Amino acid sequence: MILEFLSLSPTELLTLAIAGLFAGILAGFLGIGGGTVLVPILVTLGYVSNQAVATSIFSVLITAISGSIQNWRMGFLRVKRVILIGFPAVITAIIGSYLANLLPSSWLLFGFGCLLLLNIYLIKVRQDIIAKKQLDEQLNSTSPQPQKTMNPYLAFMITGSLAGLLAGLFGVGGGVIIVPLQILLLGETIKVSIQTSLGVIIITAASACIGHAIQGNVLWIQGMMLGLGGLVGVQISTRFLPKLPDRIVTLAFRTLLGILSIYMFWRASL
Repeated sequence: MILEFLSLSPTELLTLAIAGLFAGILAGFLGIGGGTVLVPILVTLGYVSNQAVATSIFSVLITAISGSIQNWRMGFLRVKRVILIGFPAVITAIIGSYLANLLPSSWLLFGFGCLLLLNIYLIKVRQDIIAKKQLDEQLNSTSPQPQKTMNPYLAFMITGSLAGLLAGLFGVGGGVIIVPLQILLLGETIKVSIQTSLGVIIITAASACIGHAIQGNVLWIQGMMLGLGGLVGVQISTRFLPKLPDRIVTLAFRTLLGILSIYMFWRASL
């Protein structure tokens, strides 16, 4: 591993750290994983798609562990709920990692581009759900109890399975899926959904990372540089970015996703 570190140029190490920093800022402010930007960056740096996906999910794991430890210390982490959602994710994340290794690189890049476009829509859906939930909570100031909309165990399975598959296949944490599905299917509050999502991402990312590591896809040094940058980015976003208007930041991020999706489609066509 030391030789691998020494083989990287200072420019490449700095680029990886900055990429992780940027992803961490987005993760902390928007409550989603940084894989959506890390994978295109790694592909641009010349890494093959399998390595980009695997290394991205390793860095996401580092950031998720840090955030969940903080939630646990503050008493906000519901371990039972995390396990219930994370259990099916363990299986689907490993399946996703093997599928990523089987698919041609062009297919994987094209699928990731489609995921980026889907994220543009899902972020809007997530915002609408959260806004409605906040309004409902304001109208019912007596701490309303969550109202489940379907069998909770089925909801846990659906949420965890989708998150795990995305983690293994595309190197993303799955938070953009986990948060709205908890609110929609389980009637959970916003804060509980976000805190639980971060804990589940540990399970999805770890499972996907193990699957990719077995196949030799994970670049550990690059992943650690991205993860360390992400840790700093999360601290910056939680302290400074909330002062910016949500509309401007979200519009900028959705525009970025659109540009990245076009770029991934172009790389897939090469």
